Amino acid sequence: MSGKEPCDWPQAERWRQGDGAPWPRGGRWQSRHGRHPGLLFARFVAVFGLFVLLILGGFGLLVYFVVRLAGGDSQTAALLWLSTCGLLLLLPLTVGWIGRRAFRGIAKPLAATMNAADAVAAGDLTARVPVTGRGEFGRLALSFNRMVEELELADQRRRNLTADVAHELRTPLQVIQGNLEGVLDGVYAPTPEHIAATLEETRQLARLVEDLRVLSQAEAGQLPMHWEAVDVAELITDAWTSFEGQAEAAGIALHTEVTGAPEQLVISADYGRLDQILSNLLVNALRHTPAGGAVTMRAAPWAEGVQIQVSDSGAGIAAEDLPYIFDRFWRGERARTHADGAGSGLGLAIVRQLVQAHGGRIAVVSALGEGTTFTVELPAQNSGSK
Repeated sequence: MSGKEPCDWPQAERWRQGDGAPWPRGGRWQSRHGRHPGLLFARFVAVFGLFVLLILGGFGLLVYFVVRLAGGDSQTAALLWLSTCGLLLLLPLTVGWIGRRAFRGIAKPLAATMNAADAVAAGDLTARVPVTGRGEFGRLALSFNRMVEELELADQRRRNLTADVAHELRTPLQVIQGNLEGVLDGVYAPTPEHIAATLEETRQLARLVEDLRVLSQAEAGQLPMHWEAVDVAELITDAWTSFEGQAEAAGIALHTEVTGAPEQLVISADYGRLDQILSNLLVNALRHTPAGGAVTMRAAPWAEGVQIQVSDSGAGIAAEDLPYIFDRFWRGERARTHADGAGSGLGLAIVRQLVQAHGGRIAVVSALGEGTTFTVELPAQNSGSK
């Protein structure tokens, strides 16, 4: 999101060692009781080697005594015993070879994964597991790294959202506080104008809170939906009626284009949510279209349902900004405030979530100086309507 800097980890969130120094960050993190691969290897070799030595040693002695008890001469018994001892001499090489392969294939990647897991548990989401080989541990390392990357991204989004909400709430609260303090101090007279200005700021707060509620419910898949047969042509007509006066006052021509047979434009959807989608797109288009420009709403049949477009002849969106326009609180013109007519920055984020709640998809095409077109594709039927 534009204008956002990554938040550093608070000192209170870092675990500390016994000497009070903070845990080091990054991929080289190792816990105080970190699993060193050499220790795992040594334990493996010691246990495995001792086990094999006891078995072969006992087997050699057993062979010697069995041969003697069976009446074999001492020379035969000694030969068998020496053969067993020869196997014991080859044992260190065999154990070393097996241990080396086990160390490379099991102990080392397992220790690295355990150390990285300890780091993540301690709050270091920058920890990663080195990916070595293509076996099971290689896939485990890839999956672990992807999981931590998602956790790191989610944590960063949470921090950004907290900062954004605080920033958005601060402006109307400061205006409300300033107006009320001015009235109490006698600086402002409690005229209808000052009371209306304060009331408008409270309404702005209410809209922001409602937008956040709708957005959080939609993202969690818990947004209430009322499914019914919706005529998209009628939806376009109602939107034109609602925004015609606003467009005329701004000197903008508002057009509609509906193609296809009437039955092809009927889908199963939530009429109120579709109206919210269209309204948010129209508000965005009218806000960024200068006087003398035009905004056009189109509806047409689509292979799987209905396609809706909202186009404007505004200034357009820079290519580097297009990936971020559906993010929370993103604004193309950073200097604009609510007083300038800019919205909360949640409108397009809500549009995307509502489109996805209908099982549809949304795309945008724009170029500087050539306007912007939002395309919404909605299926005729979806699982939520059944």
